Amino acid sequence: MNNLKPAFGTQDPLASAISPCSMERVMRARGDVRIGVPVILSYQGAFVAMVAVETLTDARFTALTGGAQQAQLLLTRHRADALAVEGHKTGSSVVAMTLPQDAGLDWLISLADPAQPSELPKHAADPRSSDPIHDAAIALAKSAQLLPAALVVAIDDGHAFARDNELCLVEATDVVAELSAERFQALVSSASLPMSAHAAGRVHVFRPDDGGIEHYAIEIGSPDLSQPVLTRLHSACFTGDVLGSLKCDCGAQLQTTCTTMAAAGGGVLLYLNQEGRGIGMANKMRAYALQDQGFDTVDANNHLGFNDDERDFRNGAAILKQLGIGAVRLLTNNPAKMAILKAQGIDVTQRVPLQVGKTVQNTRYLTTKAVKSGHLLT
Repeated sequence: MNNLKPAFGTQDPLASAISPCSMERVMRARGDVRIGVPVILSYQGAFVAMVAVETLTDARFTALTGGAQQAQLLLTRHRADALAVEGHKTGSSVVAMTLPQDAGLDWLISLADPAQPSELPKHAADPRSSDPIHDAAIALAKSAQLLPAALVVAIDDGHAFARDNELCLVEATDVVAELSAERFQALVSSASLPMSAHAAGRVHVFRPDDGGIEHYAIEIGSPDLSQPVLTRLHSACFTGDVLGSLKCDCGAQLQTTCTTMAAAGGGVLLYLNQEGRGIGMANKMRAYALQDQGFDTVDANNHLGFNDDERDFRNGAAILKQLGIGAVRLLTNNPAKMAILKAQGIDVTQRVPLQVGKTVQNTRYLTTKAVKSGHLLT
């Protein structure tokens, strides 16, 4: 008789260490959402299958909505306002709409994506406020840097559905909590890097504990950590930093930061990979297309369904702490960066203005920064 037991039975003490924790399950779900695989969200015994509209295929749409299950399209309040959706409650961050019986995938896409033609009649929101499952679905789509729109379909037995279809199942409250949590930034590598601004340079790469995109701390010169360090939190801008875009002032700010730090003998540039105010490059180009139609930067983001600014500057504070920096002289025009650093325990002893890069093409952009986002440009 074979008396061998399974290596990892249900009572094995290693099982809990091998199984993914809450954060890991949420990040697994985020990856599935980004490539179009449905995930199961649960809250207080209720289950839905959720998939982002942007990555939803005809085959999966038909499979999910072909039965008698209740299906809804979820949009953010900003997107619902842009579409003049009637009946949604003021203050609700997510708006749910029941799919018409004859609705196809093109119906969802026309409401989710401003670039798609929409000649549909006005639609009304479901007469109830959003719940944690709805909040979790939109949070996952945003975190995956997709358009913030999702299809959700009620499922009777979420555990069985997830098991039978090999889908990830996560608690809605875990999704919201993990995606809004401050992330630990681990230093994973460092090396010297002579630069045109200063021959003494060093790059540190930090990786968040959720496995997300890495951020960089760049030492320019030899900063004295015993004194308030000349510091900038710079959000990645491929179009400005690399292509020299005239639509923004980002590239000029980056170059001026480097030369200013070099002239001062040293500083720390935090290069945070939060493209397009945190909405990602694809959505940033969608916003640019809306700006070509007359929208300003804030209105364009809202029209897509995003908040004015989706960035998380707590990342910068966490990296500064890892570097042993507790006090900074901050190169910025953005009071929000100063406020967040102070709230995270970083002493901002001085704001150093960075008013450069004005062009004919970005005059409205800079005006919007000042008027709607409170940037100090005068």
